[in-house]
Order: sequence, then C-alpha cells, then structure tokens
Amino acid sequence: MTISISRPISLKDVHITDDFWSSYIRLVREVVVPYQWEALNDRVEGAAPSHAMKNFKIAAGLETGEFYGMVFQDSDVSKWLEAVGYLLETGGDPELERLADEVIDIIDKAQQKDGYLNTYFTLKEPDSRWTNLAECHELYCAGHFIEAAIAYYKATGKRKVLDVACRLGDCIDQVFGSGPDKLNGYDGHQEIELALVKLYNVTQEDRYLRLSQFFLDERGKEPSFYEMEYHRRSMKVHFPMLDIVHDRAYSQAHVPIREQQTAEGHAVRAVYMCTGMADVGAATGDAELLEACRRLWKNIVNKRMYITGAIGSMEHGESFSLDYDLPNDTAYAETCASIGLIFFAQRMLQIEPKSEYADVMEQALYNTVISGMSRDGKRFFYVNPLEVWPEAIGKNHNVNHVKAERQGWFGCACCPPNISRLLASLGQYIYNIQGRTVYANLYIGNQATVDIEDQQVKITAESQFPWDGLVRFQIDAEKEIDFTLALRIPSWSKDAKLVVQGETISLLEVCKNGYAYIHRKWQPGDHIELLLPMSVNRMTGHPNVRANIGKVALQRGPLVYCLEEADNGPSLHQVFLERRQENAYEIAFEAELLGGLQTITVPAKRIDSNGWGEHLYRANMETFMKQDTLKFIPYYAWANRGYGEMTVWVKEE
Repeated sequence: MTISISRPISLKDVHITDDFWSSYIRLVREVVVPYQWEALNDRVEGAAPSHAMKNFKIAAGLETGEFYGMVFQDSDVSKWLEAVGYLLETGGDPELERLADEVIDIIDKAQQKDGYLNTYFTLKEPDSRWTNLAECHELYCAGHFIEAAIAYYKATGKRKVLDVACRLGDCIDQVFGSGPDKLNGYDGHQEIELALVKLYNVTQEDRYLRLSQFFLDERGKEPSFYEMEYHRRSMKVHFPMLDIVHDRAYSQAHVPIREQQTAEGHAVRAVYMCTGMADVGAATGDAELLEACRRLWKNIVNKRMYITGAIGSMEHGESFSLDYDLPNDTAYAETCASIGLIFFAQRMLQIEPKSEYADVMEQALYNTVISGMSRDGKRFFYVNPLEVWPEAIGKNHNVNHVKAERQGWFGCACCPPNISRLLASLGQYIYNIQGRTVYANLYIGNQATVDIEDQQVKITAESQFPWDGLVRFQIDAEKEIDFTLALRIPSWSKDAKLVVQGETISLLEVCKNGYAYIHRKWQPGDHIELLLPMSVNRMTGHPNVRANIGKVALQRGPLVYCLEEADNGPSLHQVFLERRQENAYEIAFEAELLGGLQTITVPAKRIDSNGWGEHLYRANMETFMKQDTLKFIPYYAWANRGYGEMTVWVKEE
C-alpha cells in the first residue's frame, strides 16, 4: 500500500519575519545556543556541571580523566549540534560553523573503529556495550547524534558528520536484527526509530528503514527482551530507583505497539515512539501501524493532555497515569514531552491534512514549549505545572518536582537543548506541500519560496499572532500559476472570514477537515486575507477531569492565560469568576510587560476571610465575597517576575 504524504517546505526556503517568533529565534541564535555551549563546557557559574564535551574529548584521546554525568550525557551535545545545523541552514554564521566543525572533529575521533559511539560505555564500561538496553540509552544517544548529523549535513553539505552517522548506523545494523546471530532487542528510550528514518531519507539506504521497523515491531514481544538481558547481565541495574525491566509499560514494552490502546508510561518515550511509528508507517504504507498511531493520538489528545498542550501528568516515571487524571499542582508536564508531541503532530499532519494535528502543534508550541524557557533565554523549566503554591515546595513532598522559578541548568539537561532545536527549526512546521497543494499550518509571519512542479512561487505571510487574528498572504510568481493554497481554520476561532482578491469566500463551500482550500490560477501579486476573530474563550474541562470541576480557564487565540500573584496578590485559590461575562473582558497590550504582551482583566470576587480568627473549621459559617479585579497573562510568560503563586484554572461562582 502506498501512502501519499505531504512534506515540509525546506527550512532554507522559509524566512521567518514574525514580530513574536523572530525574537525567540534571535534569542536562540544569540543567547541560548552560546549559553548552552558554555554550559556543556562547564563554564556557567552556579549551573549544574555537564562535563558533556569533556567526555567526548577524553574518549577522543585529547584529554585525560573519567566519564562524568548521566548515562545519556552525550545527547546534550547532539541536540546542541542539531540546533546549530538548523541555525546555519537559515542564516550563515562562520564562527558558529567553525565551532561546530571542531566539535565534529572531536566526535569523529571519539568514534570506535567499528562505528560505535557512546562516551559512557567507551570510558566507563567498555566491556558492557549493548548489555543494558532497557536502561542505558545507547540507542537514544545514537539517535540524537544521527539527527544532529543530518541537520548539519543539510545546512553545510559537509560529508564528515554524515559519514560518522552512517558508520554508527551500520554498526547498529550489524548488531541488531532478527535471527540467531544478531541481538533481537530494542532501546529503552525511543529515539533511534525516527532518526533511522531520517537517515534513510537522506541516504536512500533501505537497511536503515528496515532497522527502524525492526525496533518498532520487536517492542513488547514475548518473551521479554528486557528480562532476558537482565538475567544475562546477572541482574545488574543502572537505575535502582526505577524497575524498568519489569515495569514494561514505562517504556511502552508491555504489549506489541500495534496492540496498544492507550498512551502509557514515560511521556517523552511514548511520543518519540509514536513519531517513529508514523514515519515508518508513512514510508512503508503500513496501514496497521498508522491506525495504531491514530488510536494513540486520540487517547493522548482527548483524554490525557492538559489545556496547555502538556502531557505526562505523573511525577513518578515522568508518566501518563490514566484517562482524565490531569492534576494541576502536581503535574509533571515535561517540556520535552510537549516537544515530542509536536513531532508526532507534524508527522500525522503529513500523513493526513487534518487541522486537529496542527491545532495541537500550535497549542503545545505557544504554551508549554515557550513556557519552558525564560525571557532572557538562560533559565528553564523541566516541569510545567498549571498551579503553583510556592510555600508548599520543599514541605509537601508531592510537589517537590515543581519549581516556582526556572533553573539555570539541570544535571539531566534534556529540555534546554530540545527547546533550542525546535525553535531553530520552526520554519519547517509552518507549511506542508503535496503536489500542487500548499498547506499553511501555523500563522507565523514569513517569506517562503515553494517549488510547485518546477515553478518557483513566493508566499509572503504577514501575521500579528498571537495578539491579533488577521493574516495576510501575497502570492508572487513569474507568471500565472495554478495551485491550491489550503489555510487552517483553528478550532478556537468562530466566524472566520476569508477574502481573496477582495472577494469574500464562503468557508462552508471550501472547508474540509479544518482547512479552507483555495484553488485558482494565481496572478503575480494576488492577496488573501484570513480573519480569525480572537474572542476570549472561557474553557471548561470534561466532567471526568476531577481537578477542574467547577473551574474555568481563559483562552484567547492560541494562548492559554493564567493568574499570577505579581498581579493579583496571594491566595489565588480564593478567587472566583462570575458566570458568563462575555462583555466584561478588558484586553490590553502592555508593551513594557515581559517583552510586550496582551493581558485580560475581568471583574471577579474573592472570599473575605475576615472573622475566621484562629479557627480551622466553623459550623454554619456563611461565606462572604468581596468584589475584585483579576489580571490574566499568557501562561508562557509566568515566573518571569520572581517567586509567587500561579494558576490556570479558576473557580467559577
């Protein structure tokens, strides 16, 4: 079965000119990537030591010493290098390229003769390679390096890094596979699967695609590979606090992937796996695999996702728990998990152009992902709760994983470089193209050059997202050209209006699966206006979400809003919104607040706690309310003004 899929427009052909997102990309280029380079080299005062670059230098024979850090420390360097590749593809930087070339030279020297590349096992356990796949991240680190190598090769055309990746891929292919002479196993943390498909796409070597499919199909088979290798290594464990071998749902190895009905276990692993499933399903035409993707997507989005696009509600195992279990104050909601959800959404969007995938991609991007980084680009959230009471942190151990302020770096520093590589590659999420149809998925201001069957078309998009819903497009080509432009109509916008060359188009006549298809013979200079009204939506959760019964959240456009103590004082649990206040919202753009953002001010009521004295409980005590005014800010901007309470969901009177 052949699957006809769309593809992103090449990153080098999309130049982002957006007031909102350009500042983030500039921050990644000028601040975040240089800062992370310093962190990887242990030159950031007060930050948790990384030792990641030193590990590579020791493995390369350039320095002496011992391995230090997490078993997956190599991946931090790879994600940094991947972000560098994307930055170079969108704009030259000779100094950054020189630095990256030096890193690649070191990695090349650290690679073993058989293609093996992993500093932990090279330096610390050289005789234990491939003996603890369940826990030790060898294939995870390999996958991240392969992704980095492809990004850098595409940006520069330099073969050296791709050759290292191919040698590594060939080494893995020699070790793993079906049959008695190979290791019939799979990784504990999925990542290699999607990386191998990327390597296949670049090299057209079928063995990489077959190997990715092998890893996916082997997962969850009986007898358990994890348990067999556990006994082969005399029951040695790397993470004694986690029983990864026997808690097979943690790494989605509880049943074969095609039989899985719900998203289980570690949230990042789950969506990385789903991304690989979608890639392999699309490349091979495997309808059963794609149906499993749809099933897991629906379970995540309809029953296990926060309103901010965050996933993984449980601190234990950084995991999903059960349907509708979405606590706000103990949420884990790892930044990496939302980034992985965006990867999954992008792949599903390529397979079937339905706006629901782009809606979730937008939801996670504008809320959880950029919440994970401070406005100055130097502090980060690993965990993204929807409610914070700072005084409880350190005293109530159930919320000890939550931070009220972003951290400078982490011992497990997966999230900061993950943010960098996503934002640096943001241009490849804006459009998809399939034949003579161009899909606009995200309304980010840009100039894109599209090749439509050997004819160059320039698409210019002007957008004031996320503050205003008017998007303008201009089409330019050397001559008239016949193609279809498909514009996403977000689920949050009602009464959208579409105007093409001054003519209002009925959306009822042109919409399919949430996209408005405009097919015409475009003349040079043709204009389109898409108006997406951004009213304040008062959101409620499904009645089965116990944490949010009797509460509402405010959303305007793609942005979810929250209350902060900095604007509203403490005890945010004591405030109530009145029911149905459609005309009571005051929306204002405050240019001096946190880099400029829109706030929502609304009348409310607050419990008057006077009269309680020292009583903890009172019989027949009447609750008195006093008038108040609440100011909401976008969730992504919280925790940039010091220590204080925050909540997304607010009680409704």
